Amino acid sequence: MDLAHSLDNESAGEVIRCIDMHTTGEPVRIVYAGFPALTGETLLAQREQALKQYDHLRRRILLEPRGHYDMYGAIIRPSTELVESEEAHVGVLYAHNGGFGTMCGHATLALGRFLVDTQDPAVFPKRHELAVDPASGTVMVNLHAPCGIVRVTVPVVITAKGEKSDPSRPVSFLSPPAYATATQLPVSIPPELRWSQLGDRDAITIGVSYGGTYFAIVDVRELGLEQGLKEVDLDLVAPVLQTLKAYLNTHPDFLAACQHPPDKPLPYPYAVMVVDSGVGVRPDDVEGTEAGLCFFADNQIDRSPTGSCVVARMALAYAKGERRRGQRWAYNSLVSNHFGTGAFVGGIVETGVQQAAIMSGREAVVVRVEGGAYYTGTSSFIVEAGDSTSHSGFSMKSVMTSSN
Repeated sequence: MDLAHSLDNESAGEVIRCIDMHTTGEPVRIVYAGFPALTGETLLAQREQALKQYDHLRRRILLEPRGHYDMYGAIIRPSTELVESEEAHVGVLYAHNGGFGTMCGHATLALGRFLVDTQDPAVFPKRHELAVDPASGTVMVNLHAPCGIVRVTVPVVITAKGEKSDPSRPVSFLSPPAYATATQLPVSIPPELRWSQLGDRDAITIGVSYGGTYFAIVDVRELGLEQGLKEVDLDLVAPVLQTLKAYLNTHPDFLAACQHPPDKPLPYPYAVMVVDSGVGVRPDDVEGTEAGLCFFADNQIDRSPTGSCVVARMALAYAKGERRRGQRWAYNSLVSNHFGTGAFVGGIVETGVQQAAIMSGREAVVVRVEGGAYYTGTSSFIVEAGDSTSHSGFSMKSVMTSSN
């Protein structure tokens, strides 16, 4: 008997099994077995149950010593109300260092590949319903995310054992309806919070846009960071964005712009995205490029270009008359700029979307986002009896905070 099997059998409690992947360097830990059954009749109810009853498992899976502060997770939900109604093939709960999210583009791209590649009906009961489109060599997966249906298209190759995902071509997804709620929102910065780079200015202007969750979108030079995102000193930029993110989450005008319809409860503004239209790797098949630096959740830094914010940025640019339907635009992160590969490509595929979920009759768009995702490993997580240090995970931030 090998050690791994022995530990599985002797461990306390259920073994949690995961597949690790990354998208432009941003990790996603896909939980496919061992997470407790969630009994909520809706996916949002399951999300609430996971938060109230099993948040220690989220921390165990993502934080130290099994992960790290910037780890990301996706917990497969085989049954949801939209799976039962046959609108979706499978559901997902997204998890990060601060809790459970409502939409995540990079995790969706990775999860699309895994769902095509798994053949285990216990993991994905409706896997047999996926069909190959012979003309495009792709498979579509209808994913039920907390923000709605996300339609994922996965390129495949045909083998003797059936189809499997093709890592040489990008995965893509079609977003739920996305829209801007403020194109140019003035935000006064109190004297005690102003950072030195602001100079003598006392306010900034931001955009607010919904791409499955809400983002504050701000030009890097609006923050007084004249060096832009070409050569970023994170020790300099991080405190500015942490200050801004915390302040915006208390600012009444920003919070008002993030209000969601009562029947679609999405609880909080998610992230600050700083953009720089002057830099960015530009693939051959796009009309333009830009770079971004995203601080999300509990000041987590996204290594990827942030797929849900590609959607939000497209919606904001459309509202400002800066993008049109059919335009393909490259969105880069610091990581994709560094390696010269890994940009997400976004394009608006539908405009004029009107539905009950859109507040005040705002016009929404549907955005296609493309990006590559890759496998990095597998994990089986256990907790031995008496191991209180790793039982619920921890971060050095929480350790140092509680020590003071």
